[in-house]
Amino acid sequence: MQGLVLRCVGNNCLLRLCDGSQCEATVKGNLRLKGIRSTNPVAVGDTVSIKKQGDIYYITSVEPRRNYIIRRAANLSKESHILAANIDVVLLFVTLHNPETSFTFVDRFLATAEAYDVPVVLLFNKMDLYGEEELLRLKEWEEVYTPLGYSILKMSVLEQKGLDELYSYIGGKIVLLSGHSGVGKSSLINALLPGVNLRTQEVSSAHGTGMHTTTMSEMHPLDPQRGGGYLIDSPGIKGFGTLEMNKYNTADYFREFFIIGQECRFSNCTHLNEPGCAVLQALDEGRIAESRYISYLGILKDEEEGKYRLD
Repeated sequence: MQGLVLRCVGNNCLLRLCDGSQCEATVKGNLRLKGIRSTNPVAVGDTVSIKKQGDIYYITSVEPRRNYIIRRAANLSKESHILAANIDVVLLFVTLHNPETSFTFVDRFLATAEAYDVPVVLLFNKMDLYGEEELLRLKEWEEVYTPLGYSILKMSVLEQKGLDELYSYIGGKIVLLSGHSGVGKSSLINALLPGVNLRTQEVSSAHGTGMHTTTMSEMHPLDPQRGGGYLIDSPGIKGFGTLEMNKYNTADYFREFFIIGQECRFSNCTHLNEPGCAVLQALDEGRIAESRYISYLGILKDEEEGKYRLD
């Protein structure tokens, strides 16, 4: 028997079975996935096989994943935590204040998503708070990411603007919501799925950041009359530590670096100080955004020093 993982707390998971019913199942202690050093061998979005022993269902295996999104596990520099698996698209929330999302955070997330073949859309929420200054900054974001092929959606959950456009985009898909705490993920789920009633959190007036109201990833079914699919709510991310990136492969996960880097004089160019580097030339000519190159350097530095970044 197989089921879809809707929620995991420790070794206990909630599954949706093929007949639409739900059951709880326990991850067997010896279950490990080949080639993945993660703190959670079973993740939301996984399809798993289960077997009943007595009154308890046990998860015995995990079906191969088509993709997944991971982050470095807190305080464990060599292990990862899988946020979700088998994702059609990530809606990465970006806010320009209360709290402010940095280019560095977004670029780290995008690089990780590229590495694991997960499509990402940048979702600008809280448009109701945008004045002339914020609209100019939004234009700057669009000038950086739209030419790279990243879609940008704009909405205001508070004013219910952009919801119909969003629903038409996500219908029938498995969608992961991600971003900092306080950016509106739970509010969006409440707007799309009124019966869920997730707790939302006021943003700290002292720091302009949100407190974590979601403590684990959890999957919620979308309205079948509007195309179905699932929303996965994930804990707010304070920082995003990358894994398994080094100075020889990180550029592969920056779309413009990968393309322009084909013209570098040396095939193993790290785009730091080599002669004949096409990426550095493009940076000088303004064809690569300075913010993207700063993010690239930050990843290289952190991987070299084994640090976990908190921005």
